[in-house]
Amino acid sequence: MSLEIGLQVRGVEINYYFVCKKKLWFFTHEMNMEYNSTLVEMGKEVHTSSYLRDRKEIMIDNLICLDFVEKELVVNETKLSKSMEEATRFQLMYYLYYLESKGVEGLRGVIRYPRAKKSEEIILTQKDKEVIDEVIKDIYRIKDMSSPPSAAKERKCNKCSYYEFCFC
Repeated sequence: MSLEIGLQVRGVEINYYFVCKKKLWFFTHEMNMEYNSTLVEMGKEVHTSSYLRDRKEIMIDNLICLDFVEKELVVNETKLSKSMEEATRFQLMYYLYYLESKGVEGLRGVIRYPRAKKSEEIILTQKDKEVIDEVIKDIYRIKDMSSPPSAAKERKCNKCSYYEFCFC
C-alpha cells in the first residue's frame, strides 16, 4: 500500500473499524455521537487520571494521538476495559505502523488497563502490517459508501452512542 493512502486514516477510524463498520461510517461522515456517552466520559476520566507523571498526549499529523511514550520508544494506550480488545490492539498496532512509516524504528506498544492493573505488550509483525494495509483499504471503501453499511444487533450495541441511528 502506498504510504500516502495510509496517512489519511485516523487512529480512531481503525478502532471503529473493528468495533462497528456502521459506527465508522457515521463518524467519518461527521455524525459524532460520542459526546453524550457515559462510557466515553468514564474512559476519558481513566485516561486523564492514570499515569499522571507520564501524561504527555502527543498528536501526530492530526491523525493519531499517543497517550504517552516511555523511554526506549514504548507507545502507551490507556483504556477503561478490555471490552473492545481487538479494536484497541489494532489501534495501537496502527500507531506503530504509522510511526514506522515515518521512519521511527524499534517501537513497541503497551495497552494499559489501570482499573484492572493489567497491561499487554504489542509488537508489530509483518503479518499485522499486511492486515492493517487491508483494513485501510476497507476503511476507504466504507468512507466512500453513499449510505452506511448494515449492522447486526449485538450485545455491545445496547451501550453504543449510535444505537438510535441504527435501530430506532
